[in-house]
Amino acid sequence: MSNFEYAFPSIRGVQAGKEYYVSMCPLRLIPRIFLFDEDELSPELRAQRTLNRSRIPEMARYILGNKSDYVFSAITASINGAVRFTPVDNKKADERLGILHVDMKNQFIINDGQHRRAAIEQAIKEDPSLGDETIAVVFFVDQGLSRSQQMFADLNRHAIRPSKSLGLLYDQRNDAAKVGKLVALKSEAFKGMVELERNTLSERSRKLFTLSALCSATSDFLGMREFSTPDEAADEAIAYWDELSKHIPEWQLVRKSKMTAGEIRRDFVHSHGVLLQAFGRVGASLNAGKKPNYAPLANLKKINWARLNARDWEGRVMMGGRLTKASNSVVLATAFIKKIIGIELSPEEIKAEAAFNKGRAKK
Repeated sequence: MSNFEYAFPSIRGVQAGKEYYVSMCPLRLIPRIFLFDEDELSPELRAQRTLNRSRIPEMARYILGNKSDYVFSAITASINGAVRFTPVDNKKADERLGILHVDMKNQFIINDGQHRRAAIEQAIKEDPSLGDETIAVVFFVDQGLSRSQQMFADLNRHAIRPSKSLGLLYDQRNDAAKVGKLVALKSEAFKGMVELERNTLSERSRKLFTLSALCSATSDFLGMREFSTPDEAADEAIAYWDELSKHIPEWQLVRKSKMTAGEIRRDFVHSHGVLLQAFGRVGASLNAGKKPNYAPLANLKKINWARLNARDWEGRVMMGGRLTKASNSVVLATAFIKKIIGIELSPEEIKAEAAFNKGRAKK
């Protein structure tokens, strides 16, 4: 090796009979030495996916906005040349601790963590003080392109993103998530009826809604209004949802165990995310004045919520008898409910309703 080299304090380990090394690298070092081969190589000659640059600003903001408690997992990289490991002590107990020497002529290719690298680079440009902090790096000695590509495939083979509901459940920074959790746990309308971990509900699930659907609907209800605390926002949302639930008899039957959640979701549209979000938008209109006016909700009894009621729901929130999650379906459902209960439609809803009626007239 040459006289010019990097020296990384490391722990040496063995996987599949091959040595690897774990080190802590200063953040300022990450963009300087770790390469990403996207710009110069075609996909079959690269060792990782292309960089999704739209993710970088959000990830950088996450670091900058949470400098006292951000968390990044380790970066995995390959070294495309020989390395030398010198133990701190040659005694058997300590031979795993030492210094990893890497010739500066070698290259470091990221196998996993290219978006973290790019976000770190952007964050340091905005706040250089972050450069003294560290991130864990796992080094493998490269055995050629095919091995690096296989490493990328293996590292991502079992990587599964948590469901949106689970992410919201554990998110302590997102006020909308905090409010949604409070509504799910404290409201009479939803207590015990919200799936907190999964994004979808099985036919046998005892829950009526997912946490992600409730958070979205509650955010639509609250709109852009400002509250001093999440608890204050949740109290306002709970007051609306509890009043609304009084006018959806089937929800109460589930709560009283007189009907199962599966039967309700199978037979009625009002127990699906698209309608829940529409209810949120309806509530925002009813709460737009100085004082909320929920009296029009009594007119919800005029609506036939049955999925068999194709005249009202087909093409609006259903396609071929199946519920659709399209954003336009939320607008059309909101417009329909507002018309029935007698409140004014927004310009977007008027336009969507006109297009819907025009399309139906041509059939």
